[in-house]
Amino acid sequence: MNELIFFINKVLISGTVLGSIYALGAIGVTLIFGILRFAHFAHGDMMTMGGFIAFLLALLATSLGIVTPIPTGFLVLPLAMVIAVFIALGIDKGFYAPLRKRGARPVTLLIASIGVTLIIQGLIRLFFGSASYSFFDNEPKEIFQIDMSAIGASRPITFTEPQLLMVIVTVVAVLALHFFLTRSRLGKAMRAMADNADLAQVSGINTALVVRVTWVIAGALACAAGTMLALDVSLKPDLAFNIVLPIFAAAIVGGLGQSYGAIAGGFLIGFAETMAVFNWAILLRPFKDVLPFEIPADLAIVPTEYKLTVAFVILVIVLLWRPTGIFKGASS
Repeated sequence: MNELIFFINKVLISGTVLGSIYALGAIGVTLIFGILRFAHFAHGDMMTMGGFIAFLLALLATSLGIVTPIPTGFLVLPLAMVIAVFIALGIDKGFYAPLRKRGARPVTLLIASIGVTLIIQGLIRLFFGSASYSFFDNEPKEIFQIDMSAIGASRPITFTEPQLLMVIVTVVAVLALHFFLTRSRLGKAMRAMADNADLAQVSGINTALVVRVTWVIAGALACAAGTMLALDVSLKPDLAFNIVLPIFAAAIVGGLGQSYGAIAGGFLIGFAETMAVFNWAILLRPFKDVLPFEIPADLAIVPTEYKLTVAFVILVIVLLWRPTGIFKGASS
């Protein structure tokens, strides 16, 4: 039974947490691609930037003596999201909008987004250096343990408060986005523009407003994802840079331009990565006396350091089977 609890802790909980981060990031990526038709590679650094904004606000709240039963970083998240939204709108107005007015091709916008990535990284390192920071230097990180002795297990199910909050934030964000896209007039306009931008403009849809709302949603979700990730691990300048490729893989697997596909792709990639590095020999040990072979010490599919390759394997398999992704997005 301890082996099953270990599986729950290392695969189910870890996969849910990782999938939540990938899903929040992939939604922003797929919305930008669906409306503006280019891959925004600076999205990962927008997540990191959002984490640092929340960190500064948390330090300010702590210096003012604000104490709450929830992590300070989570308390200041709404304000951090508002600030991140204005920065995202500023990035679009300063870098991407002038290129769109000149009729720049998507590949030009993509290269510009790489430049924005370097700018954000440079500014973060200029003001914060290369050190790691923690939201919990002045407050404890609460750890929840569910006693499973009733079913004969000595190991508890364990998860942290930031992990629980991360899943809650993801659920709330997904539900809010669903109702916005399906019930509001502006959400329907976004879906129409994602399907056919020229037809949407001819139909009288305010495409400029749709673009601004796209950046509002993408900036807010990037800030939420970066802050929740920093609360779970630690805050550093390359916080989300190393996961931007799995986020793009999740968006492509789900179907570029499809918000629901991004959610499905995020959790698919998240669970696949955690299952690939899990040592399956642990689950086989209770049956070692009846198995006709000796159980190896390690039965992980890939070593932990190669976990990121799992996303690309899944990406290739899905694209060979369904080139437009699971939810039939734009051509990849």
